[in-house]
Amino acid sequence: MNVAVTGGTGFIGSALCKRLLADGYAVTVLTRDRRRAQQQFKGPIRLIESLKELDAESTPETIVNLAGLSLGSGRWTRELKQTFISSRVGVTRQLIDYIAHVRSPPRLLINGSAVGYYGARGDEVLTEDSSPGQEYQADLCKAWETEALEATNHGVRVCLLRSGVVLGKGGGALSSLLPQFKLGLGGHVGSGKQWMSWIHIDDLIDIVLYLMANKSLQGPFNTTTPNPETNHDFASKLGATLDRPAFMWAPGWAMRLLIGEMAHLYVTGQKVIPKRLLESGYKFRYPELSLALAEILA
Repeated sequence: MNVAVTGGTGFIGSALCKRLLADGYAVTVLTRDRRRAQQQFKGPIRLIESLKELDAESTPETIVNLAGLSLGSGRWTRELKQTFISSRVGVTRQLIDYIAHVRSPPRLLINGSAVGYYGARGDEVLTEDSSPGQEYQADLCKAWETEALEATNHGVRVCLLRSGVVLGKGGGALSSLLPQFKLGLGGHVGSGKQWMSWIHIDDLIDIVLYLMANKSLQGPFNTTTPNPETNHDFASKLGATLDRPAFMWAPGWAMRLLIGEMAHLYVTGQKVIPKRLLESGYKFRYPELSLALAEILA
């Protein structure tokens, strides 16, 4: 099977590409910088800078769309917030245009999204049936998902990945946390009561392959473990895994002063449950945070 991946040079995308290659898939990566991507990948991955490079013989059966500038890229100026939108919705719109005009469209589009779709909801338990939030992150996710769902008009099965905080080696949320926690300077942010819905990167990759294999599944899927943690408990367990104290505290007002509106990512959260994955029979490799951290930090 031929699989095309956008955002393939990112933390999640690169791990997915390596797994796809190991499992015998032919992989095509859409990238803005072919030369940089060539330095990153060691396997037989085809690199393209435009969808026009895909001919009839290389039409992918599955597209995994992970393109999008990280929301942690810097202070949220008006220009940067617009870049978050264009890097997600704009790329997805290009994919829809490709799907609409190709002779044999892909069978499946797996599109990225995030638990930010639900907005800041306190202790409310959130499933795929929950309504979207009313804030910037939610609007961003809604626009991204709406664009992706246009593929259904062309007979394409669409799965939406509403991902939580992705944990893994060499990148993601832990890469910025580990230096301070290893020095014993880690701790919680704000009240510490805000929920962190998280997932081990191996489970996230497994879920992508699971959705590829189970052709009856479509629509939104919360790609988080069944066991979210409060920010305080997350910090405590990370410190314990590293055998370091985690008693420091970053007040919410200080975060807002330091990084502006982006602090909203850290001082609010969502208590998200992967209802549809569990009902479909998916079994998590790392359902508990202690197991995930032990594997990552071993």
